[in-house]
Amino acid sequence: MPLTAHAVRLDRAGGPETLTLSEVVVGEPGPGEIRIRHHAIGINYIDVYHRSGAYPLPAPFGLGVEGAGVVEAVGEGVTHLRVGDRAAYVSQPPGAYATLRVMPAKCVVKLPDAIGFDEGAAMMLKGLTTQYLLRRTLPQAGLVAGDFVLFHAAAGGVGLIACQWARALGLQLIGTASTDEKCAAAQAHGAAFTINYAREDFAARVREITGGKGVKVVYDGVGRDTWDKSLDCLQPFGLMASYGSASGKVPPFDLGVLGAKGSLFLTRPTVFTHIATRESTQAMADELFAIVASGQVKIPVEHRYALKDAGQAHVDLESRRTVGGSVLIP
Repeated sequence: MPLTAHAVRLDRAGGPETLTLSEVVVGEPGPGEIRIRHHAIGINYIDVYHRSGAYPLPAPFGLGVEGAGVVEAVGEGVTHLRVGDRAAYVSQPPGAYATLRVMPAKCVVKLPDAIGFDEGAAMMLKGLTTQYLLRRTLPQAGLVAGDFVLFHAAAGGVGLIACQWARALGLQLIGTASTDEKCAAAQAHGAAFTINYAREDFAARVREITGGKGVKVVYDGVGRDTWDKSLDCLQPFGLMASYGSASGKVPPFDLGVLGAKGSLFLTRPTVFTHIATRESTQAMADELFAIVASGQVKIPVEHRYALKDAGQAHVDLESRRTVGGSVLIP
């Protein structure tokens, strides 16, 4: 009998109601591939972009770029993984919303025994995103202990990891969030200052916190709603790192604005550029695992959903009702 799995498959882009489980046949891994049985699956905002069509995918398509589980089969040429290994990944193409899948092995890494599957599934995209932001996406003069940085959505999955990692680096992270509860969560995880942007002008508050100097870098996964004022938070030669667009895409703008506001730098990085090679993926994962194992960064998994309830998970994510990480349990 053919091996089968339950998986979310979409015939078209749309709302959360399009997420339904199907039974699919799963074959043997080919060269450079593995088959992994998931124990937990990460839920991320990129899944919403894929589902809605904001990041179009050819139909039919699956969802999910992050998961953790046990390797069941290994294809030709794969040498860094063996059958029975605990493993975790963030990887294209989407398809993690499944009990079992065959996928490229390049971005799959061994998961240390000290890290649970829930944590592993919730940490790869968000943790590696934090790694490339705080360790690789740096302003012209770099970052040193004591520097101010602004981090939007500081109580989200990436944000709570960033708060802790920034504290470990000695940075003064100013975190923004939409409620007092979320601000409290960010502060509890290491934010030096928090701003409720639903009732405060965050640009004015940043200037106040920094004595009028502004920050060296803004890390912004929100997009349209925070764009203009974020530029006003930067020092001359500061860096605007726009890595997401939870509130919508940033509209076209005049590049001259960057000059007028202080010869600012702008980048739009993605995790998939950073993990384009197995060597880079492994090096980033090693640093992430080390800081988690040290206890300086804990991975908050606050919400767990059955795989069949993926639609509700998307409703909760889009309504910004979630704090910390969320996972699906197959």
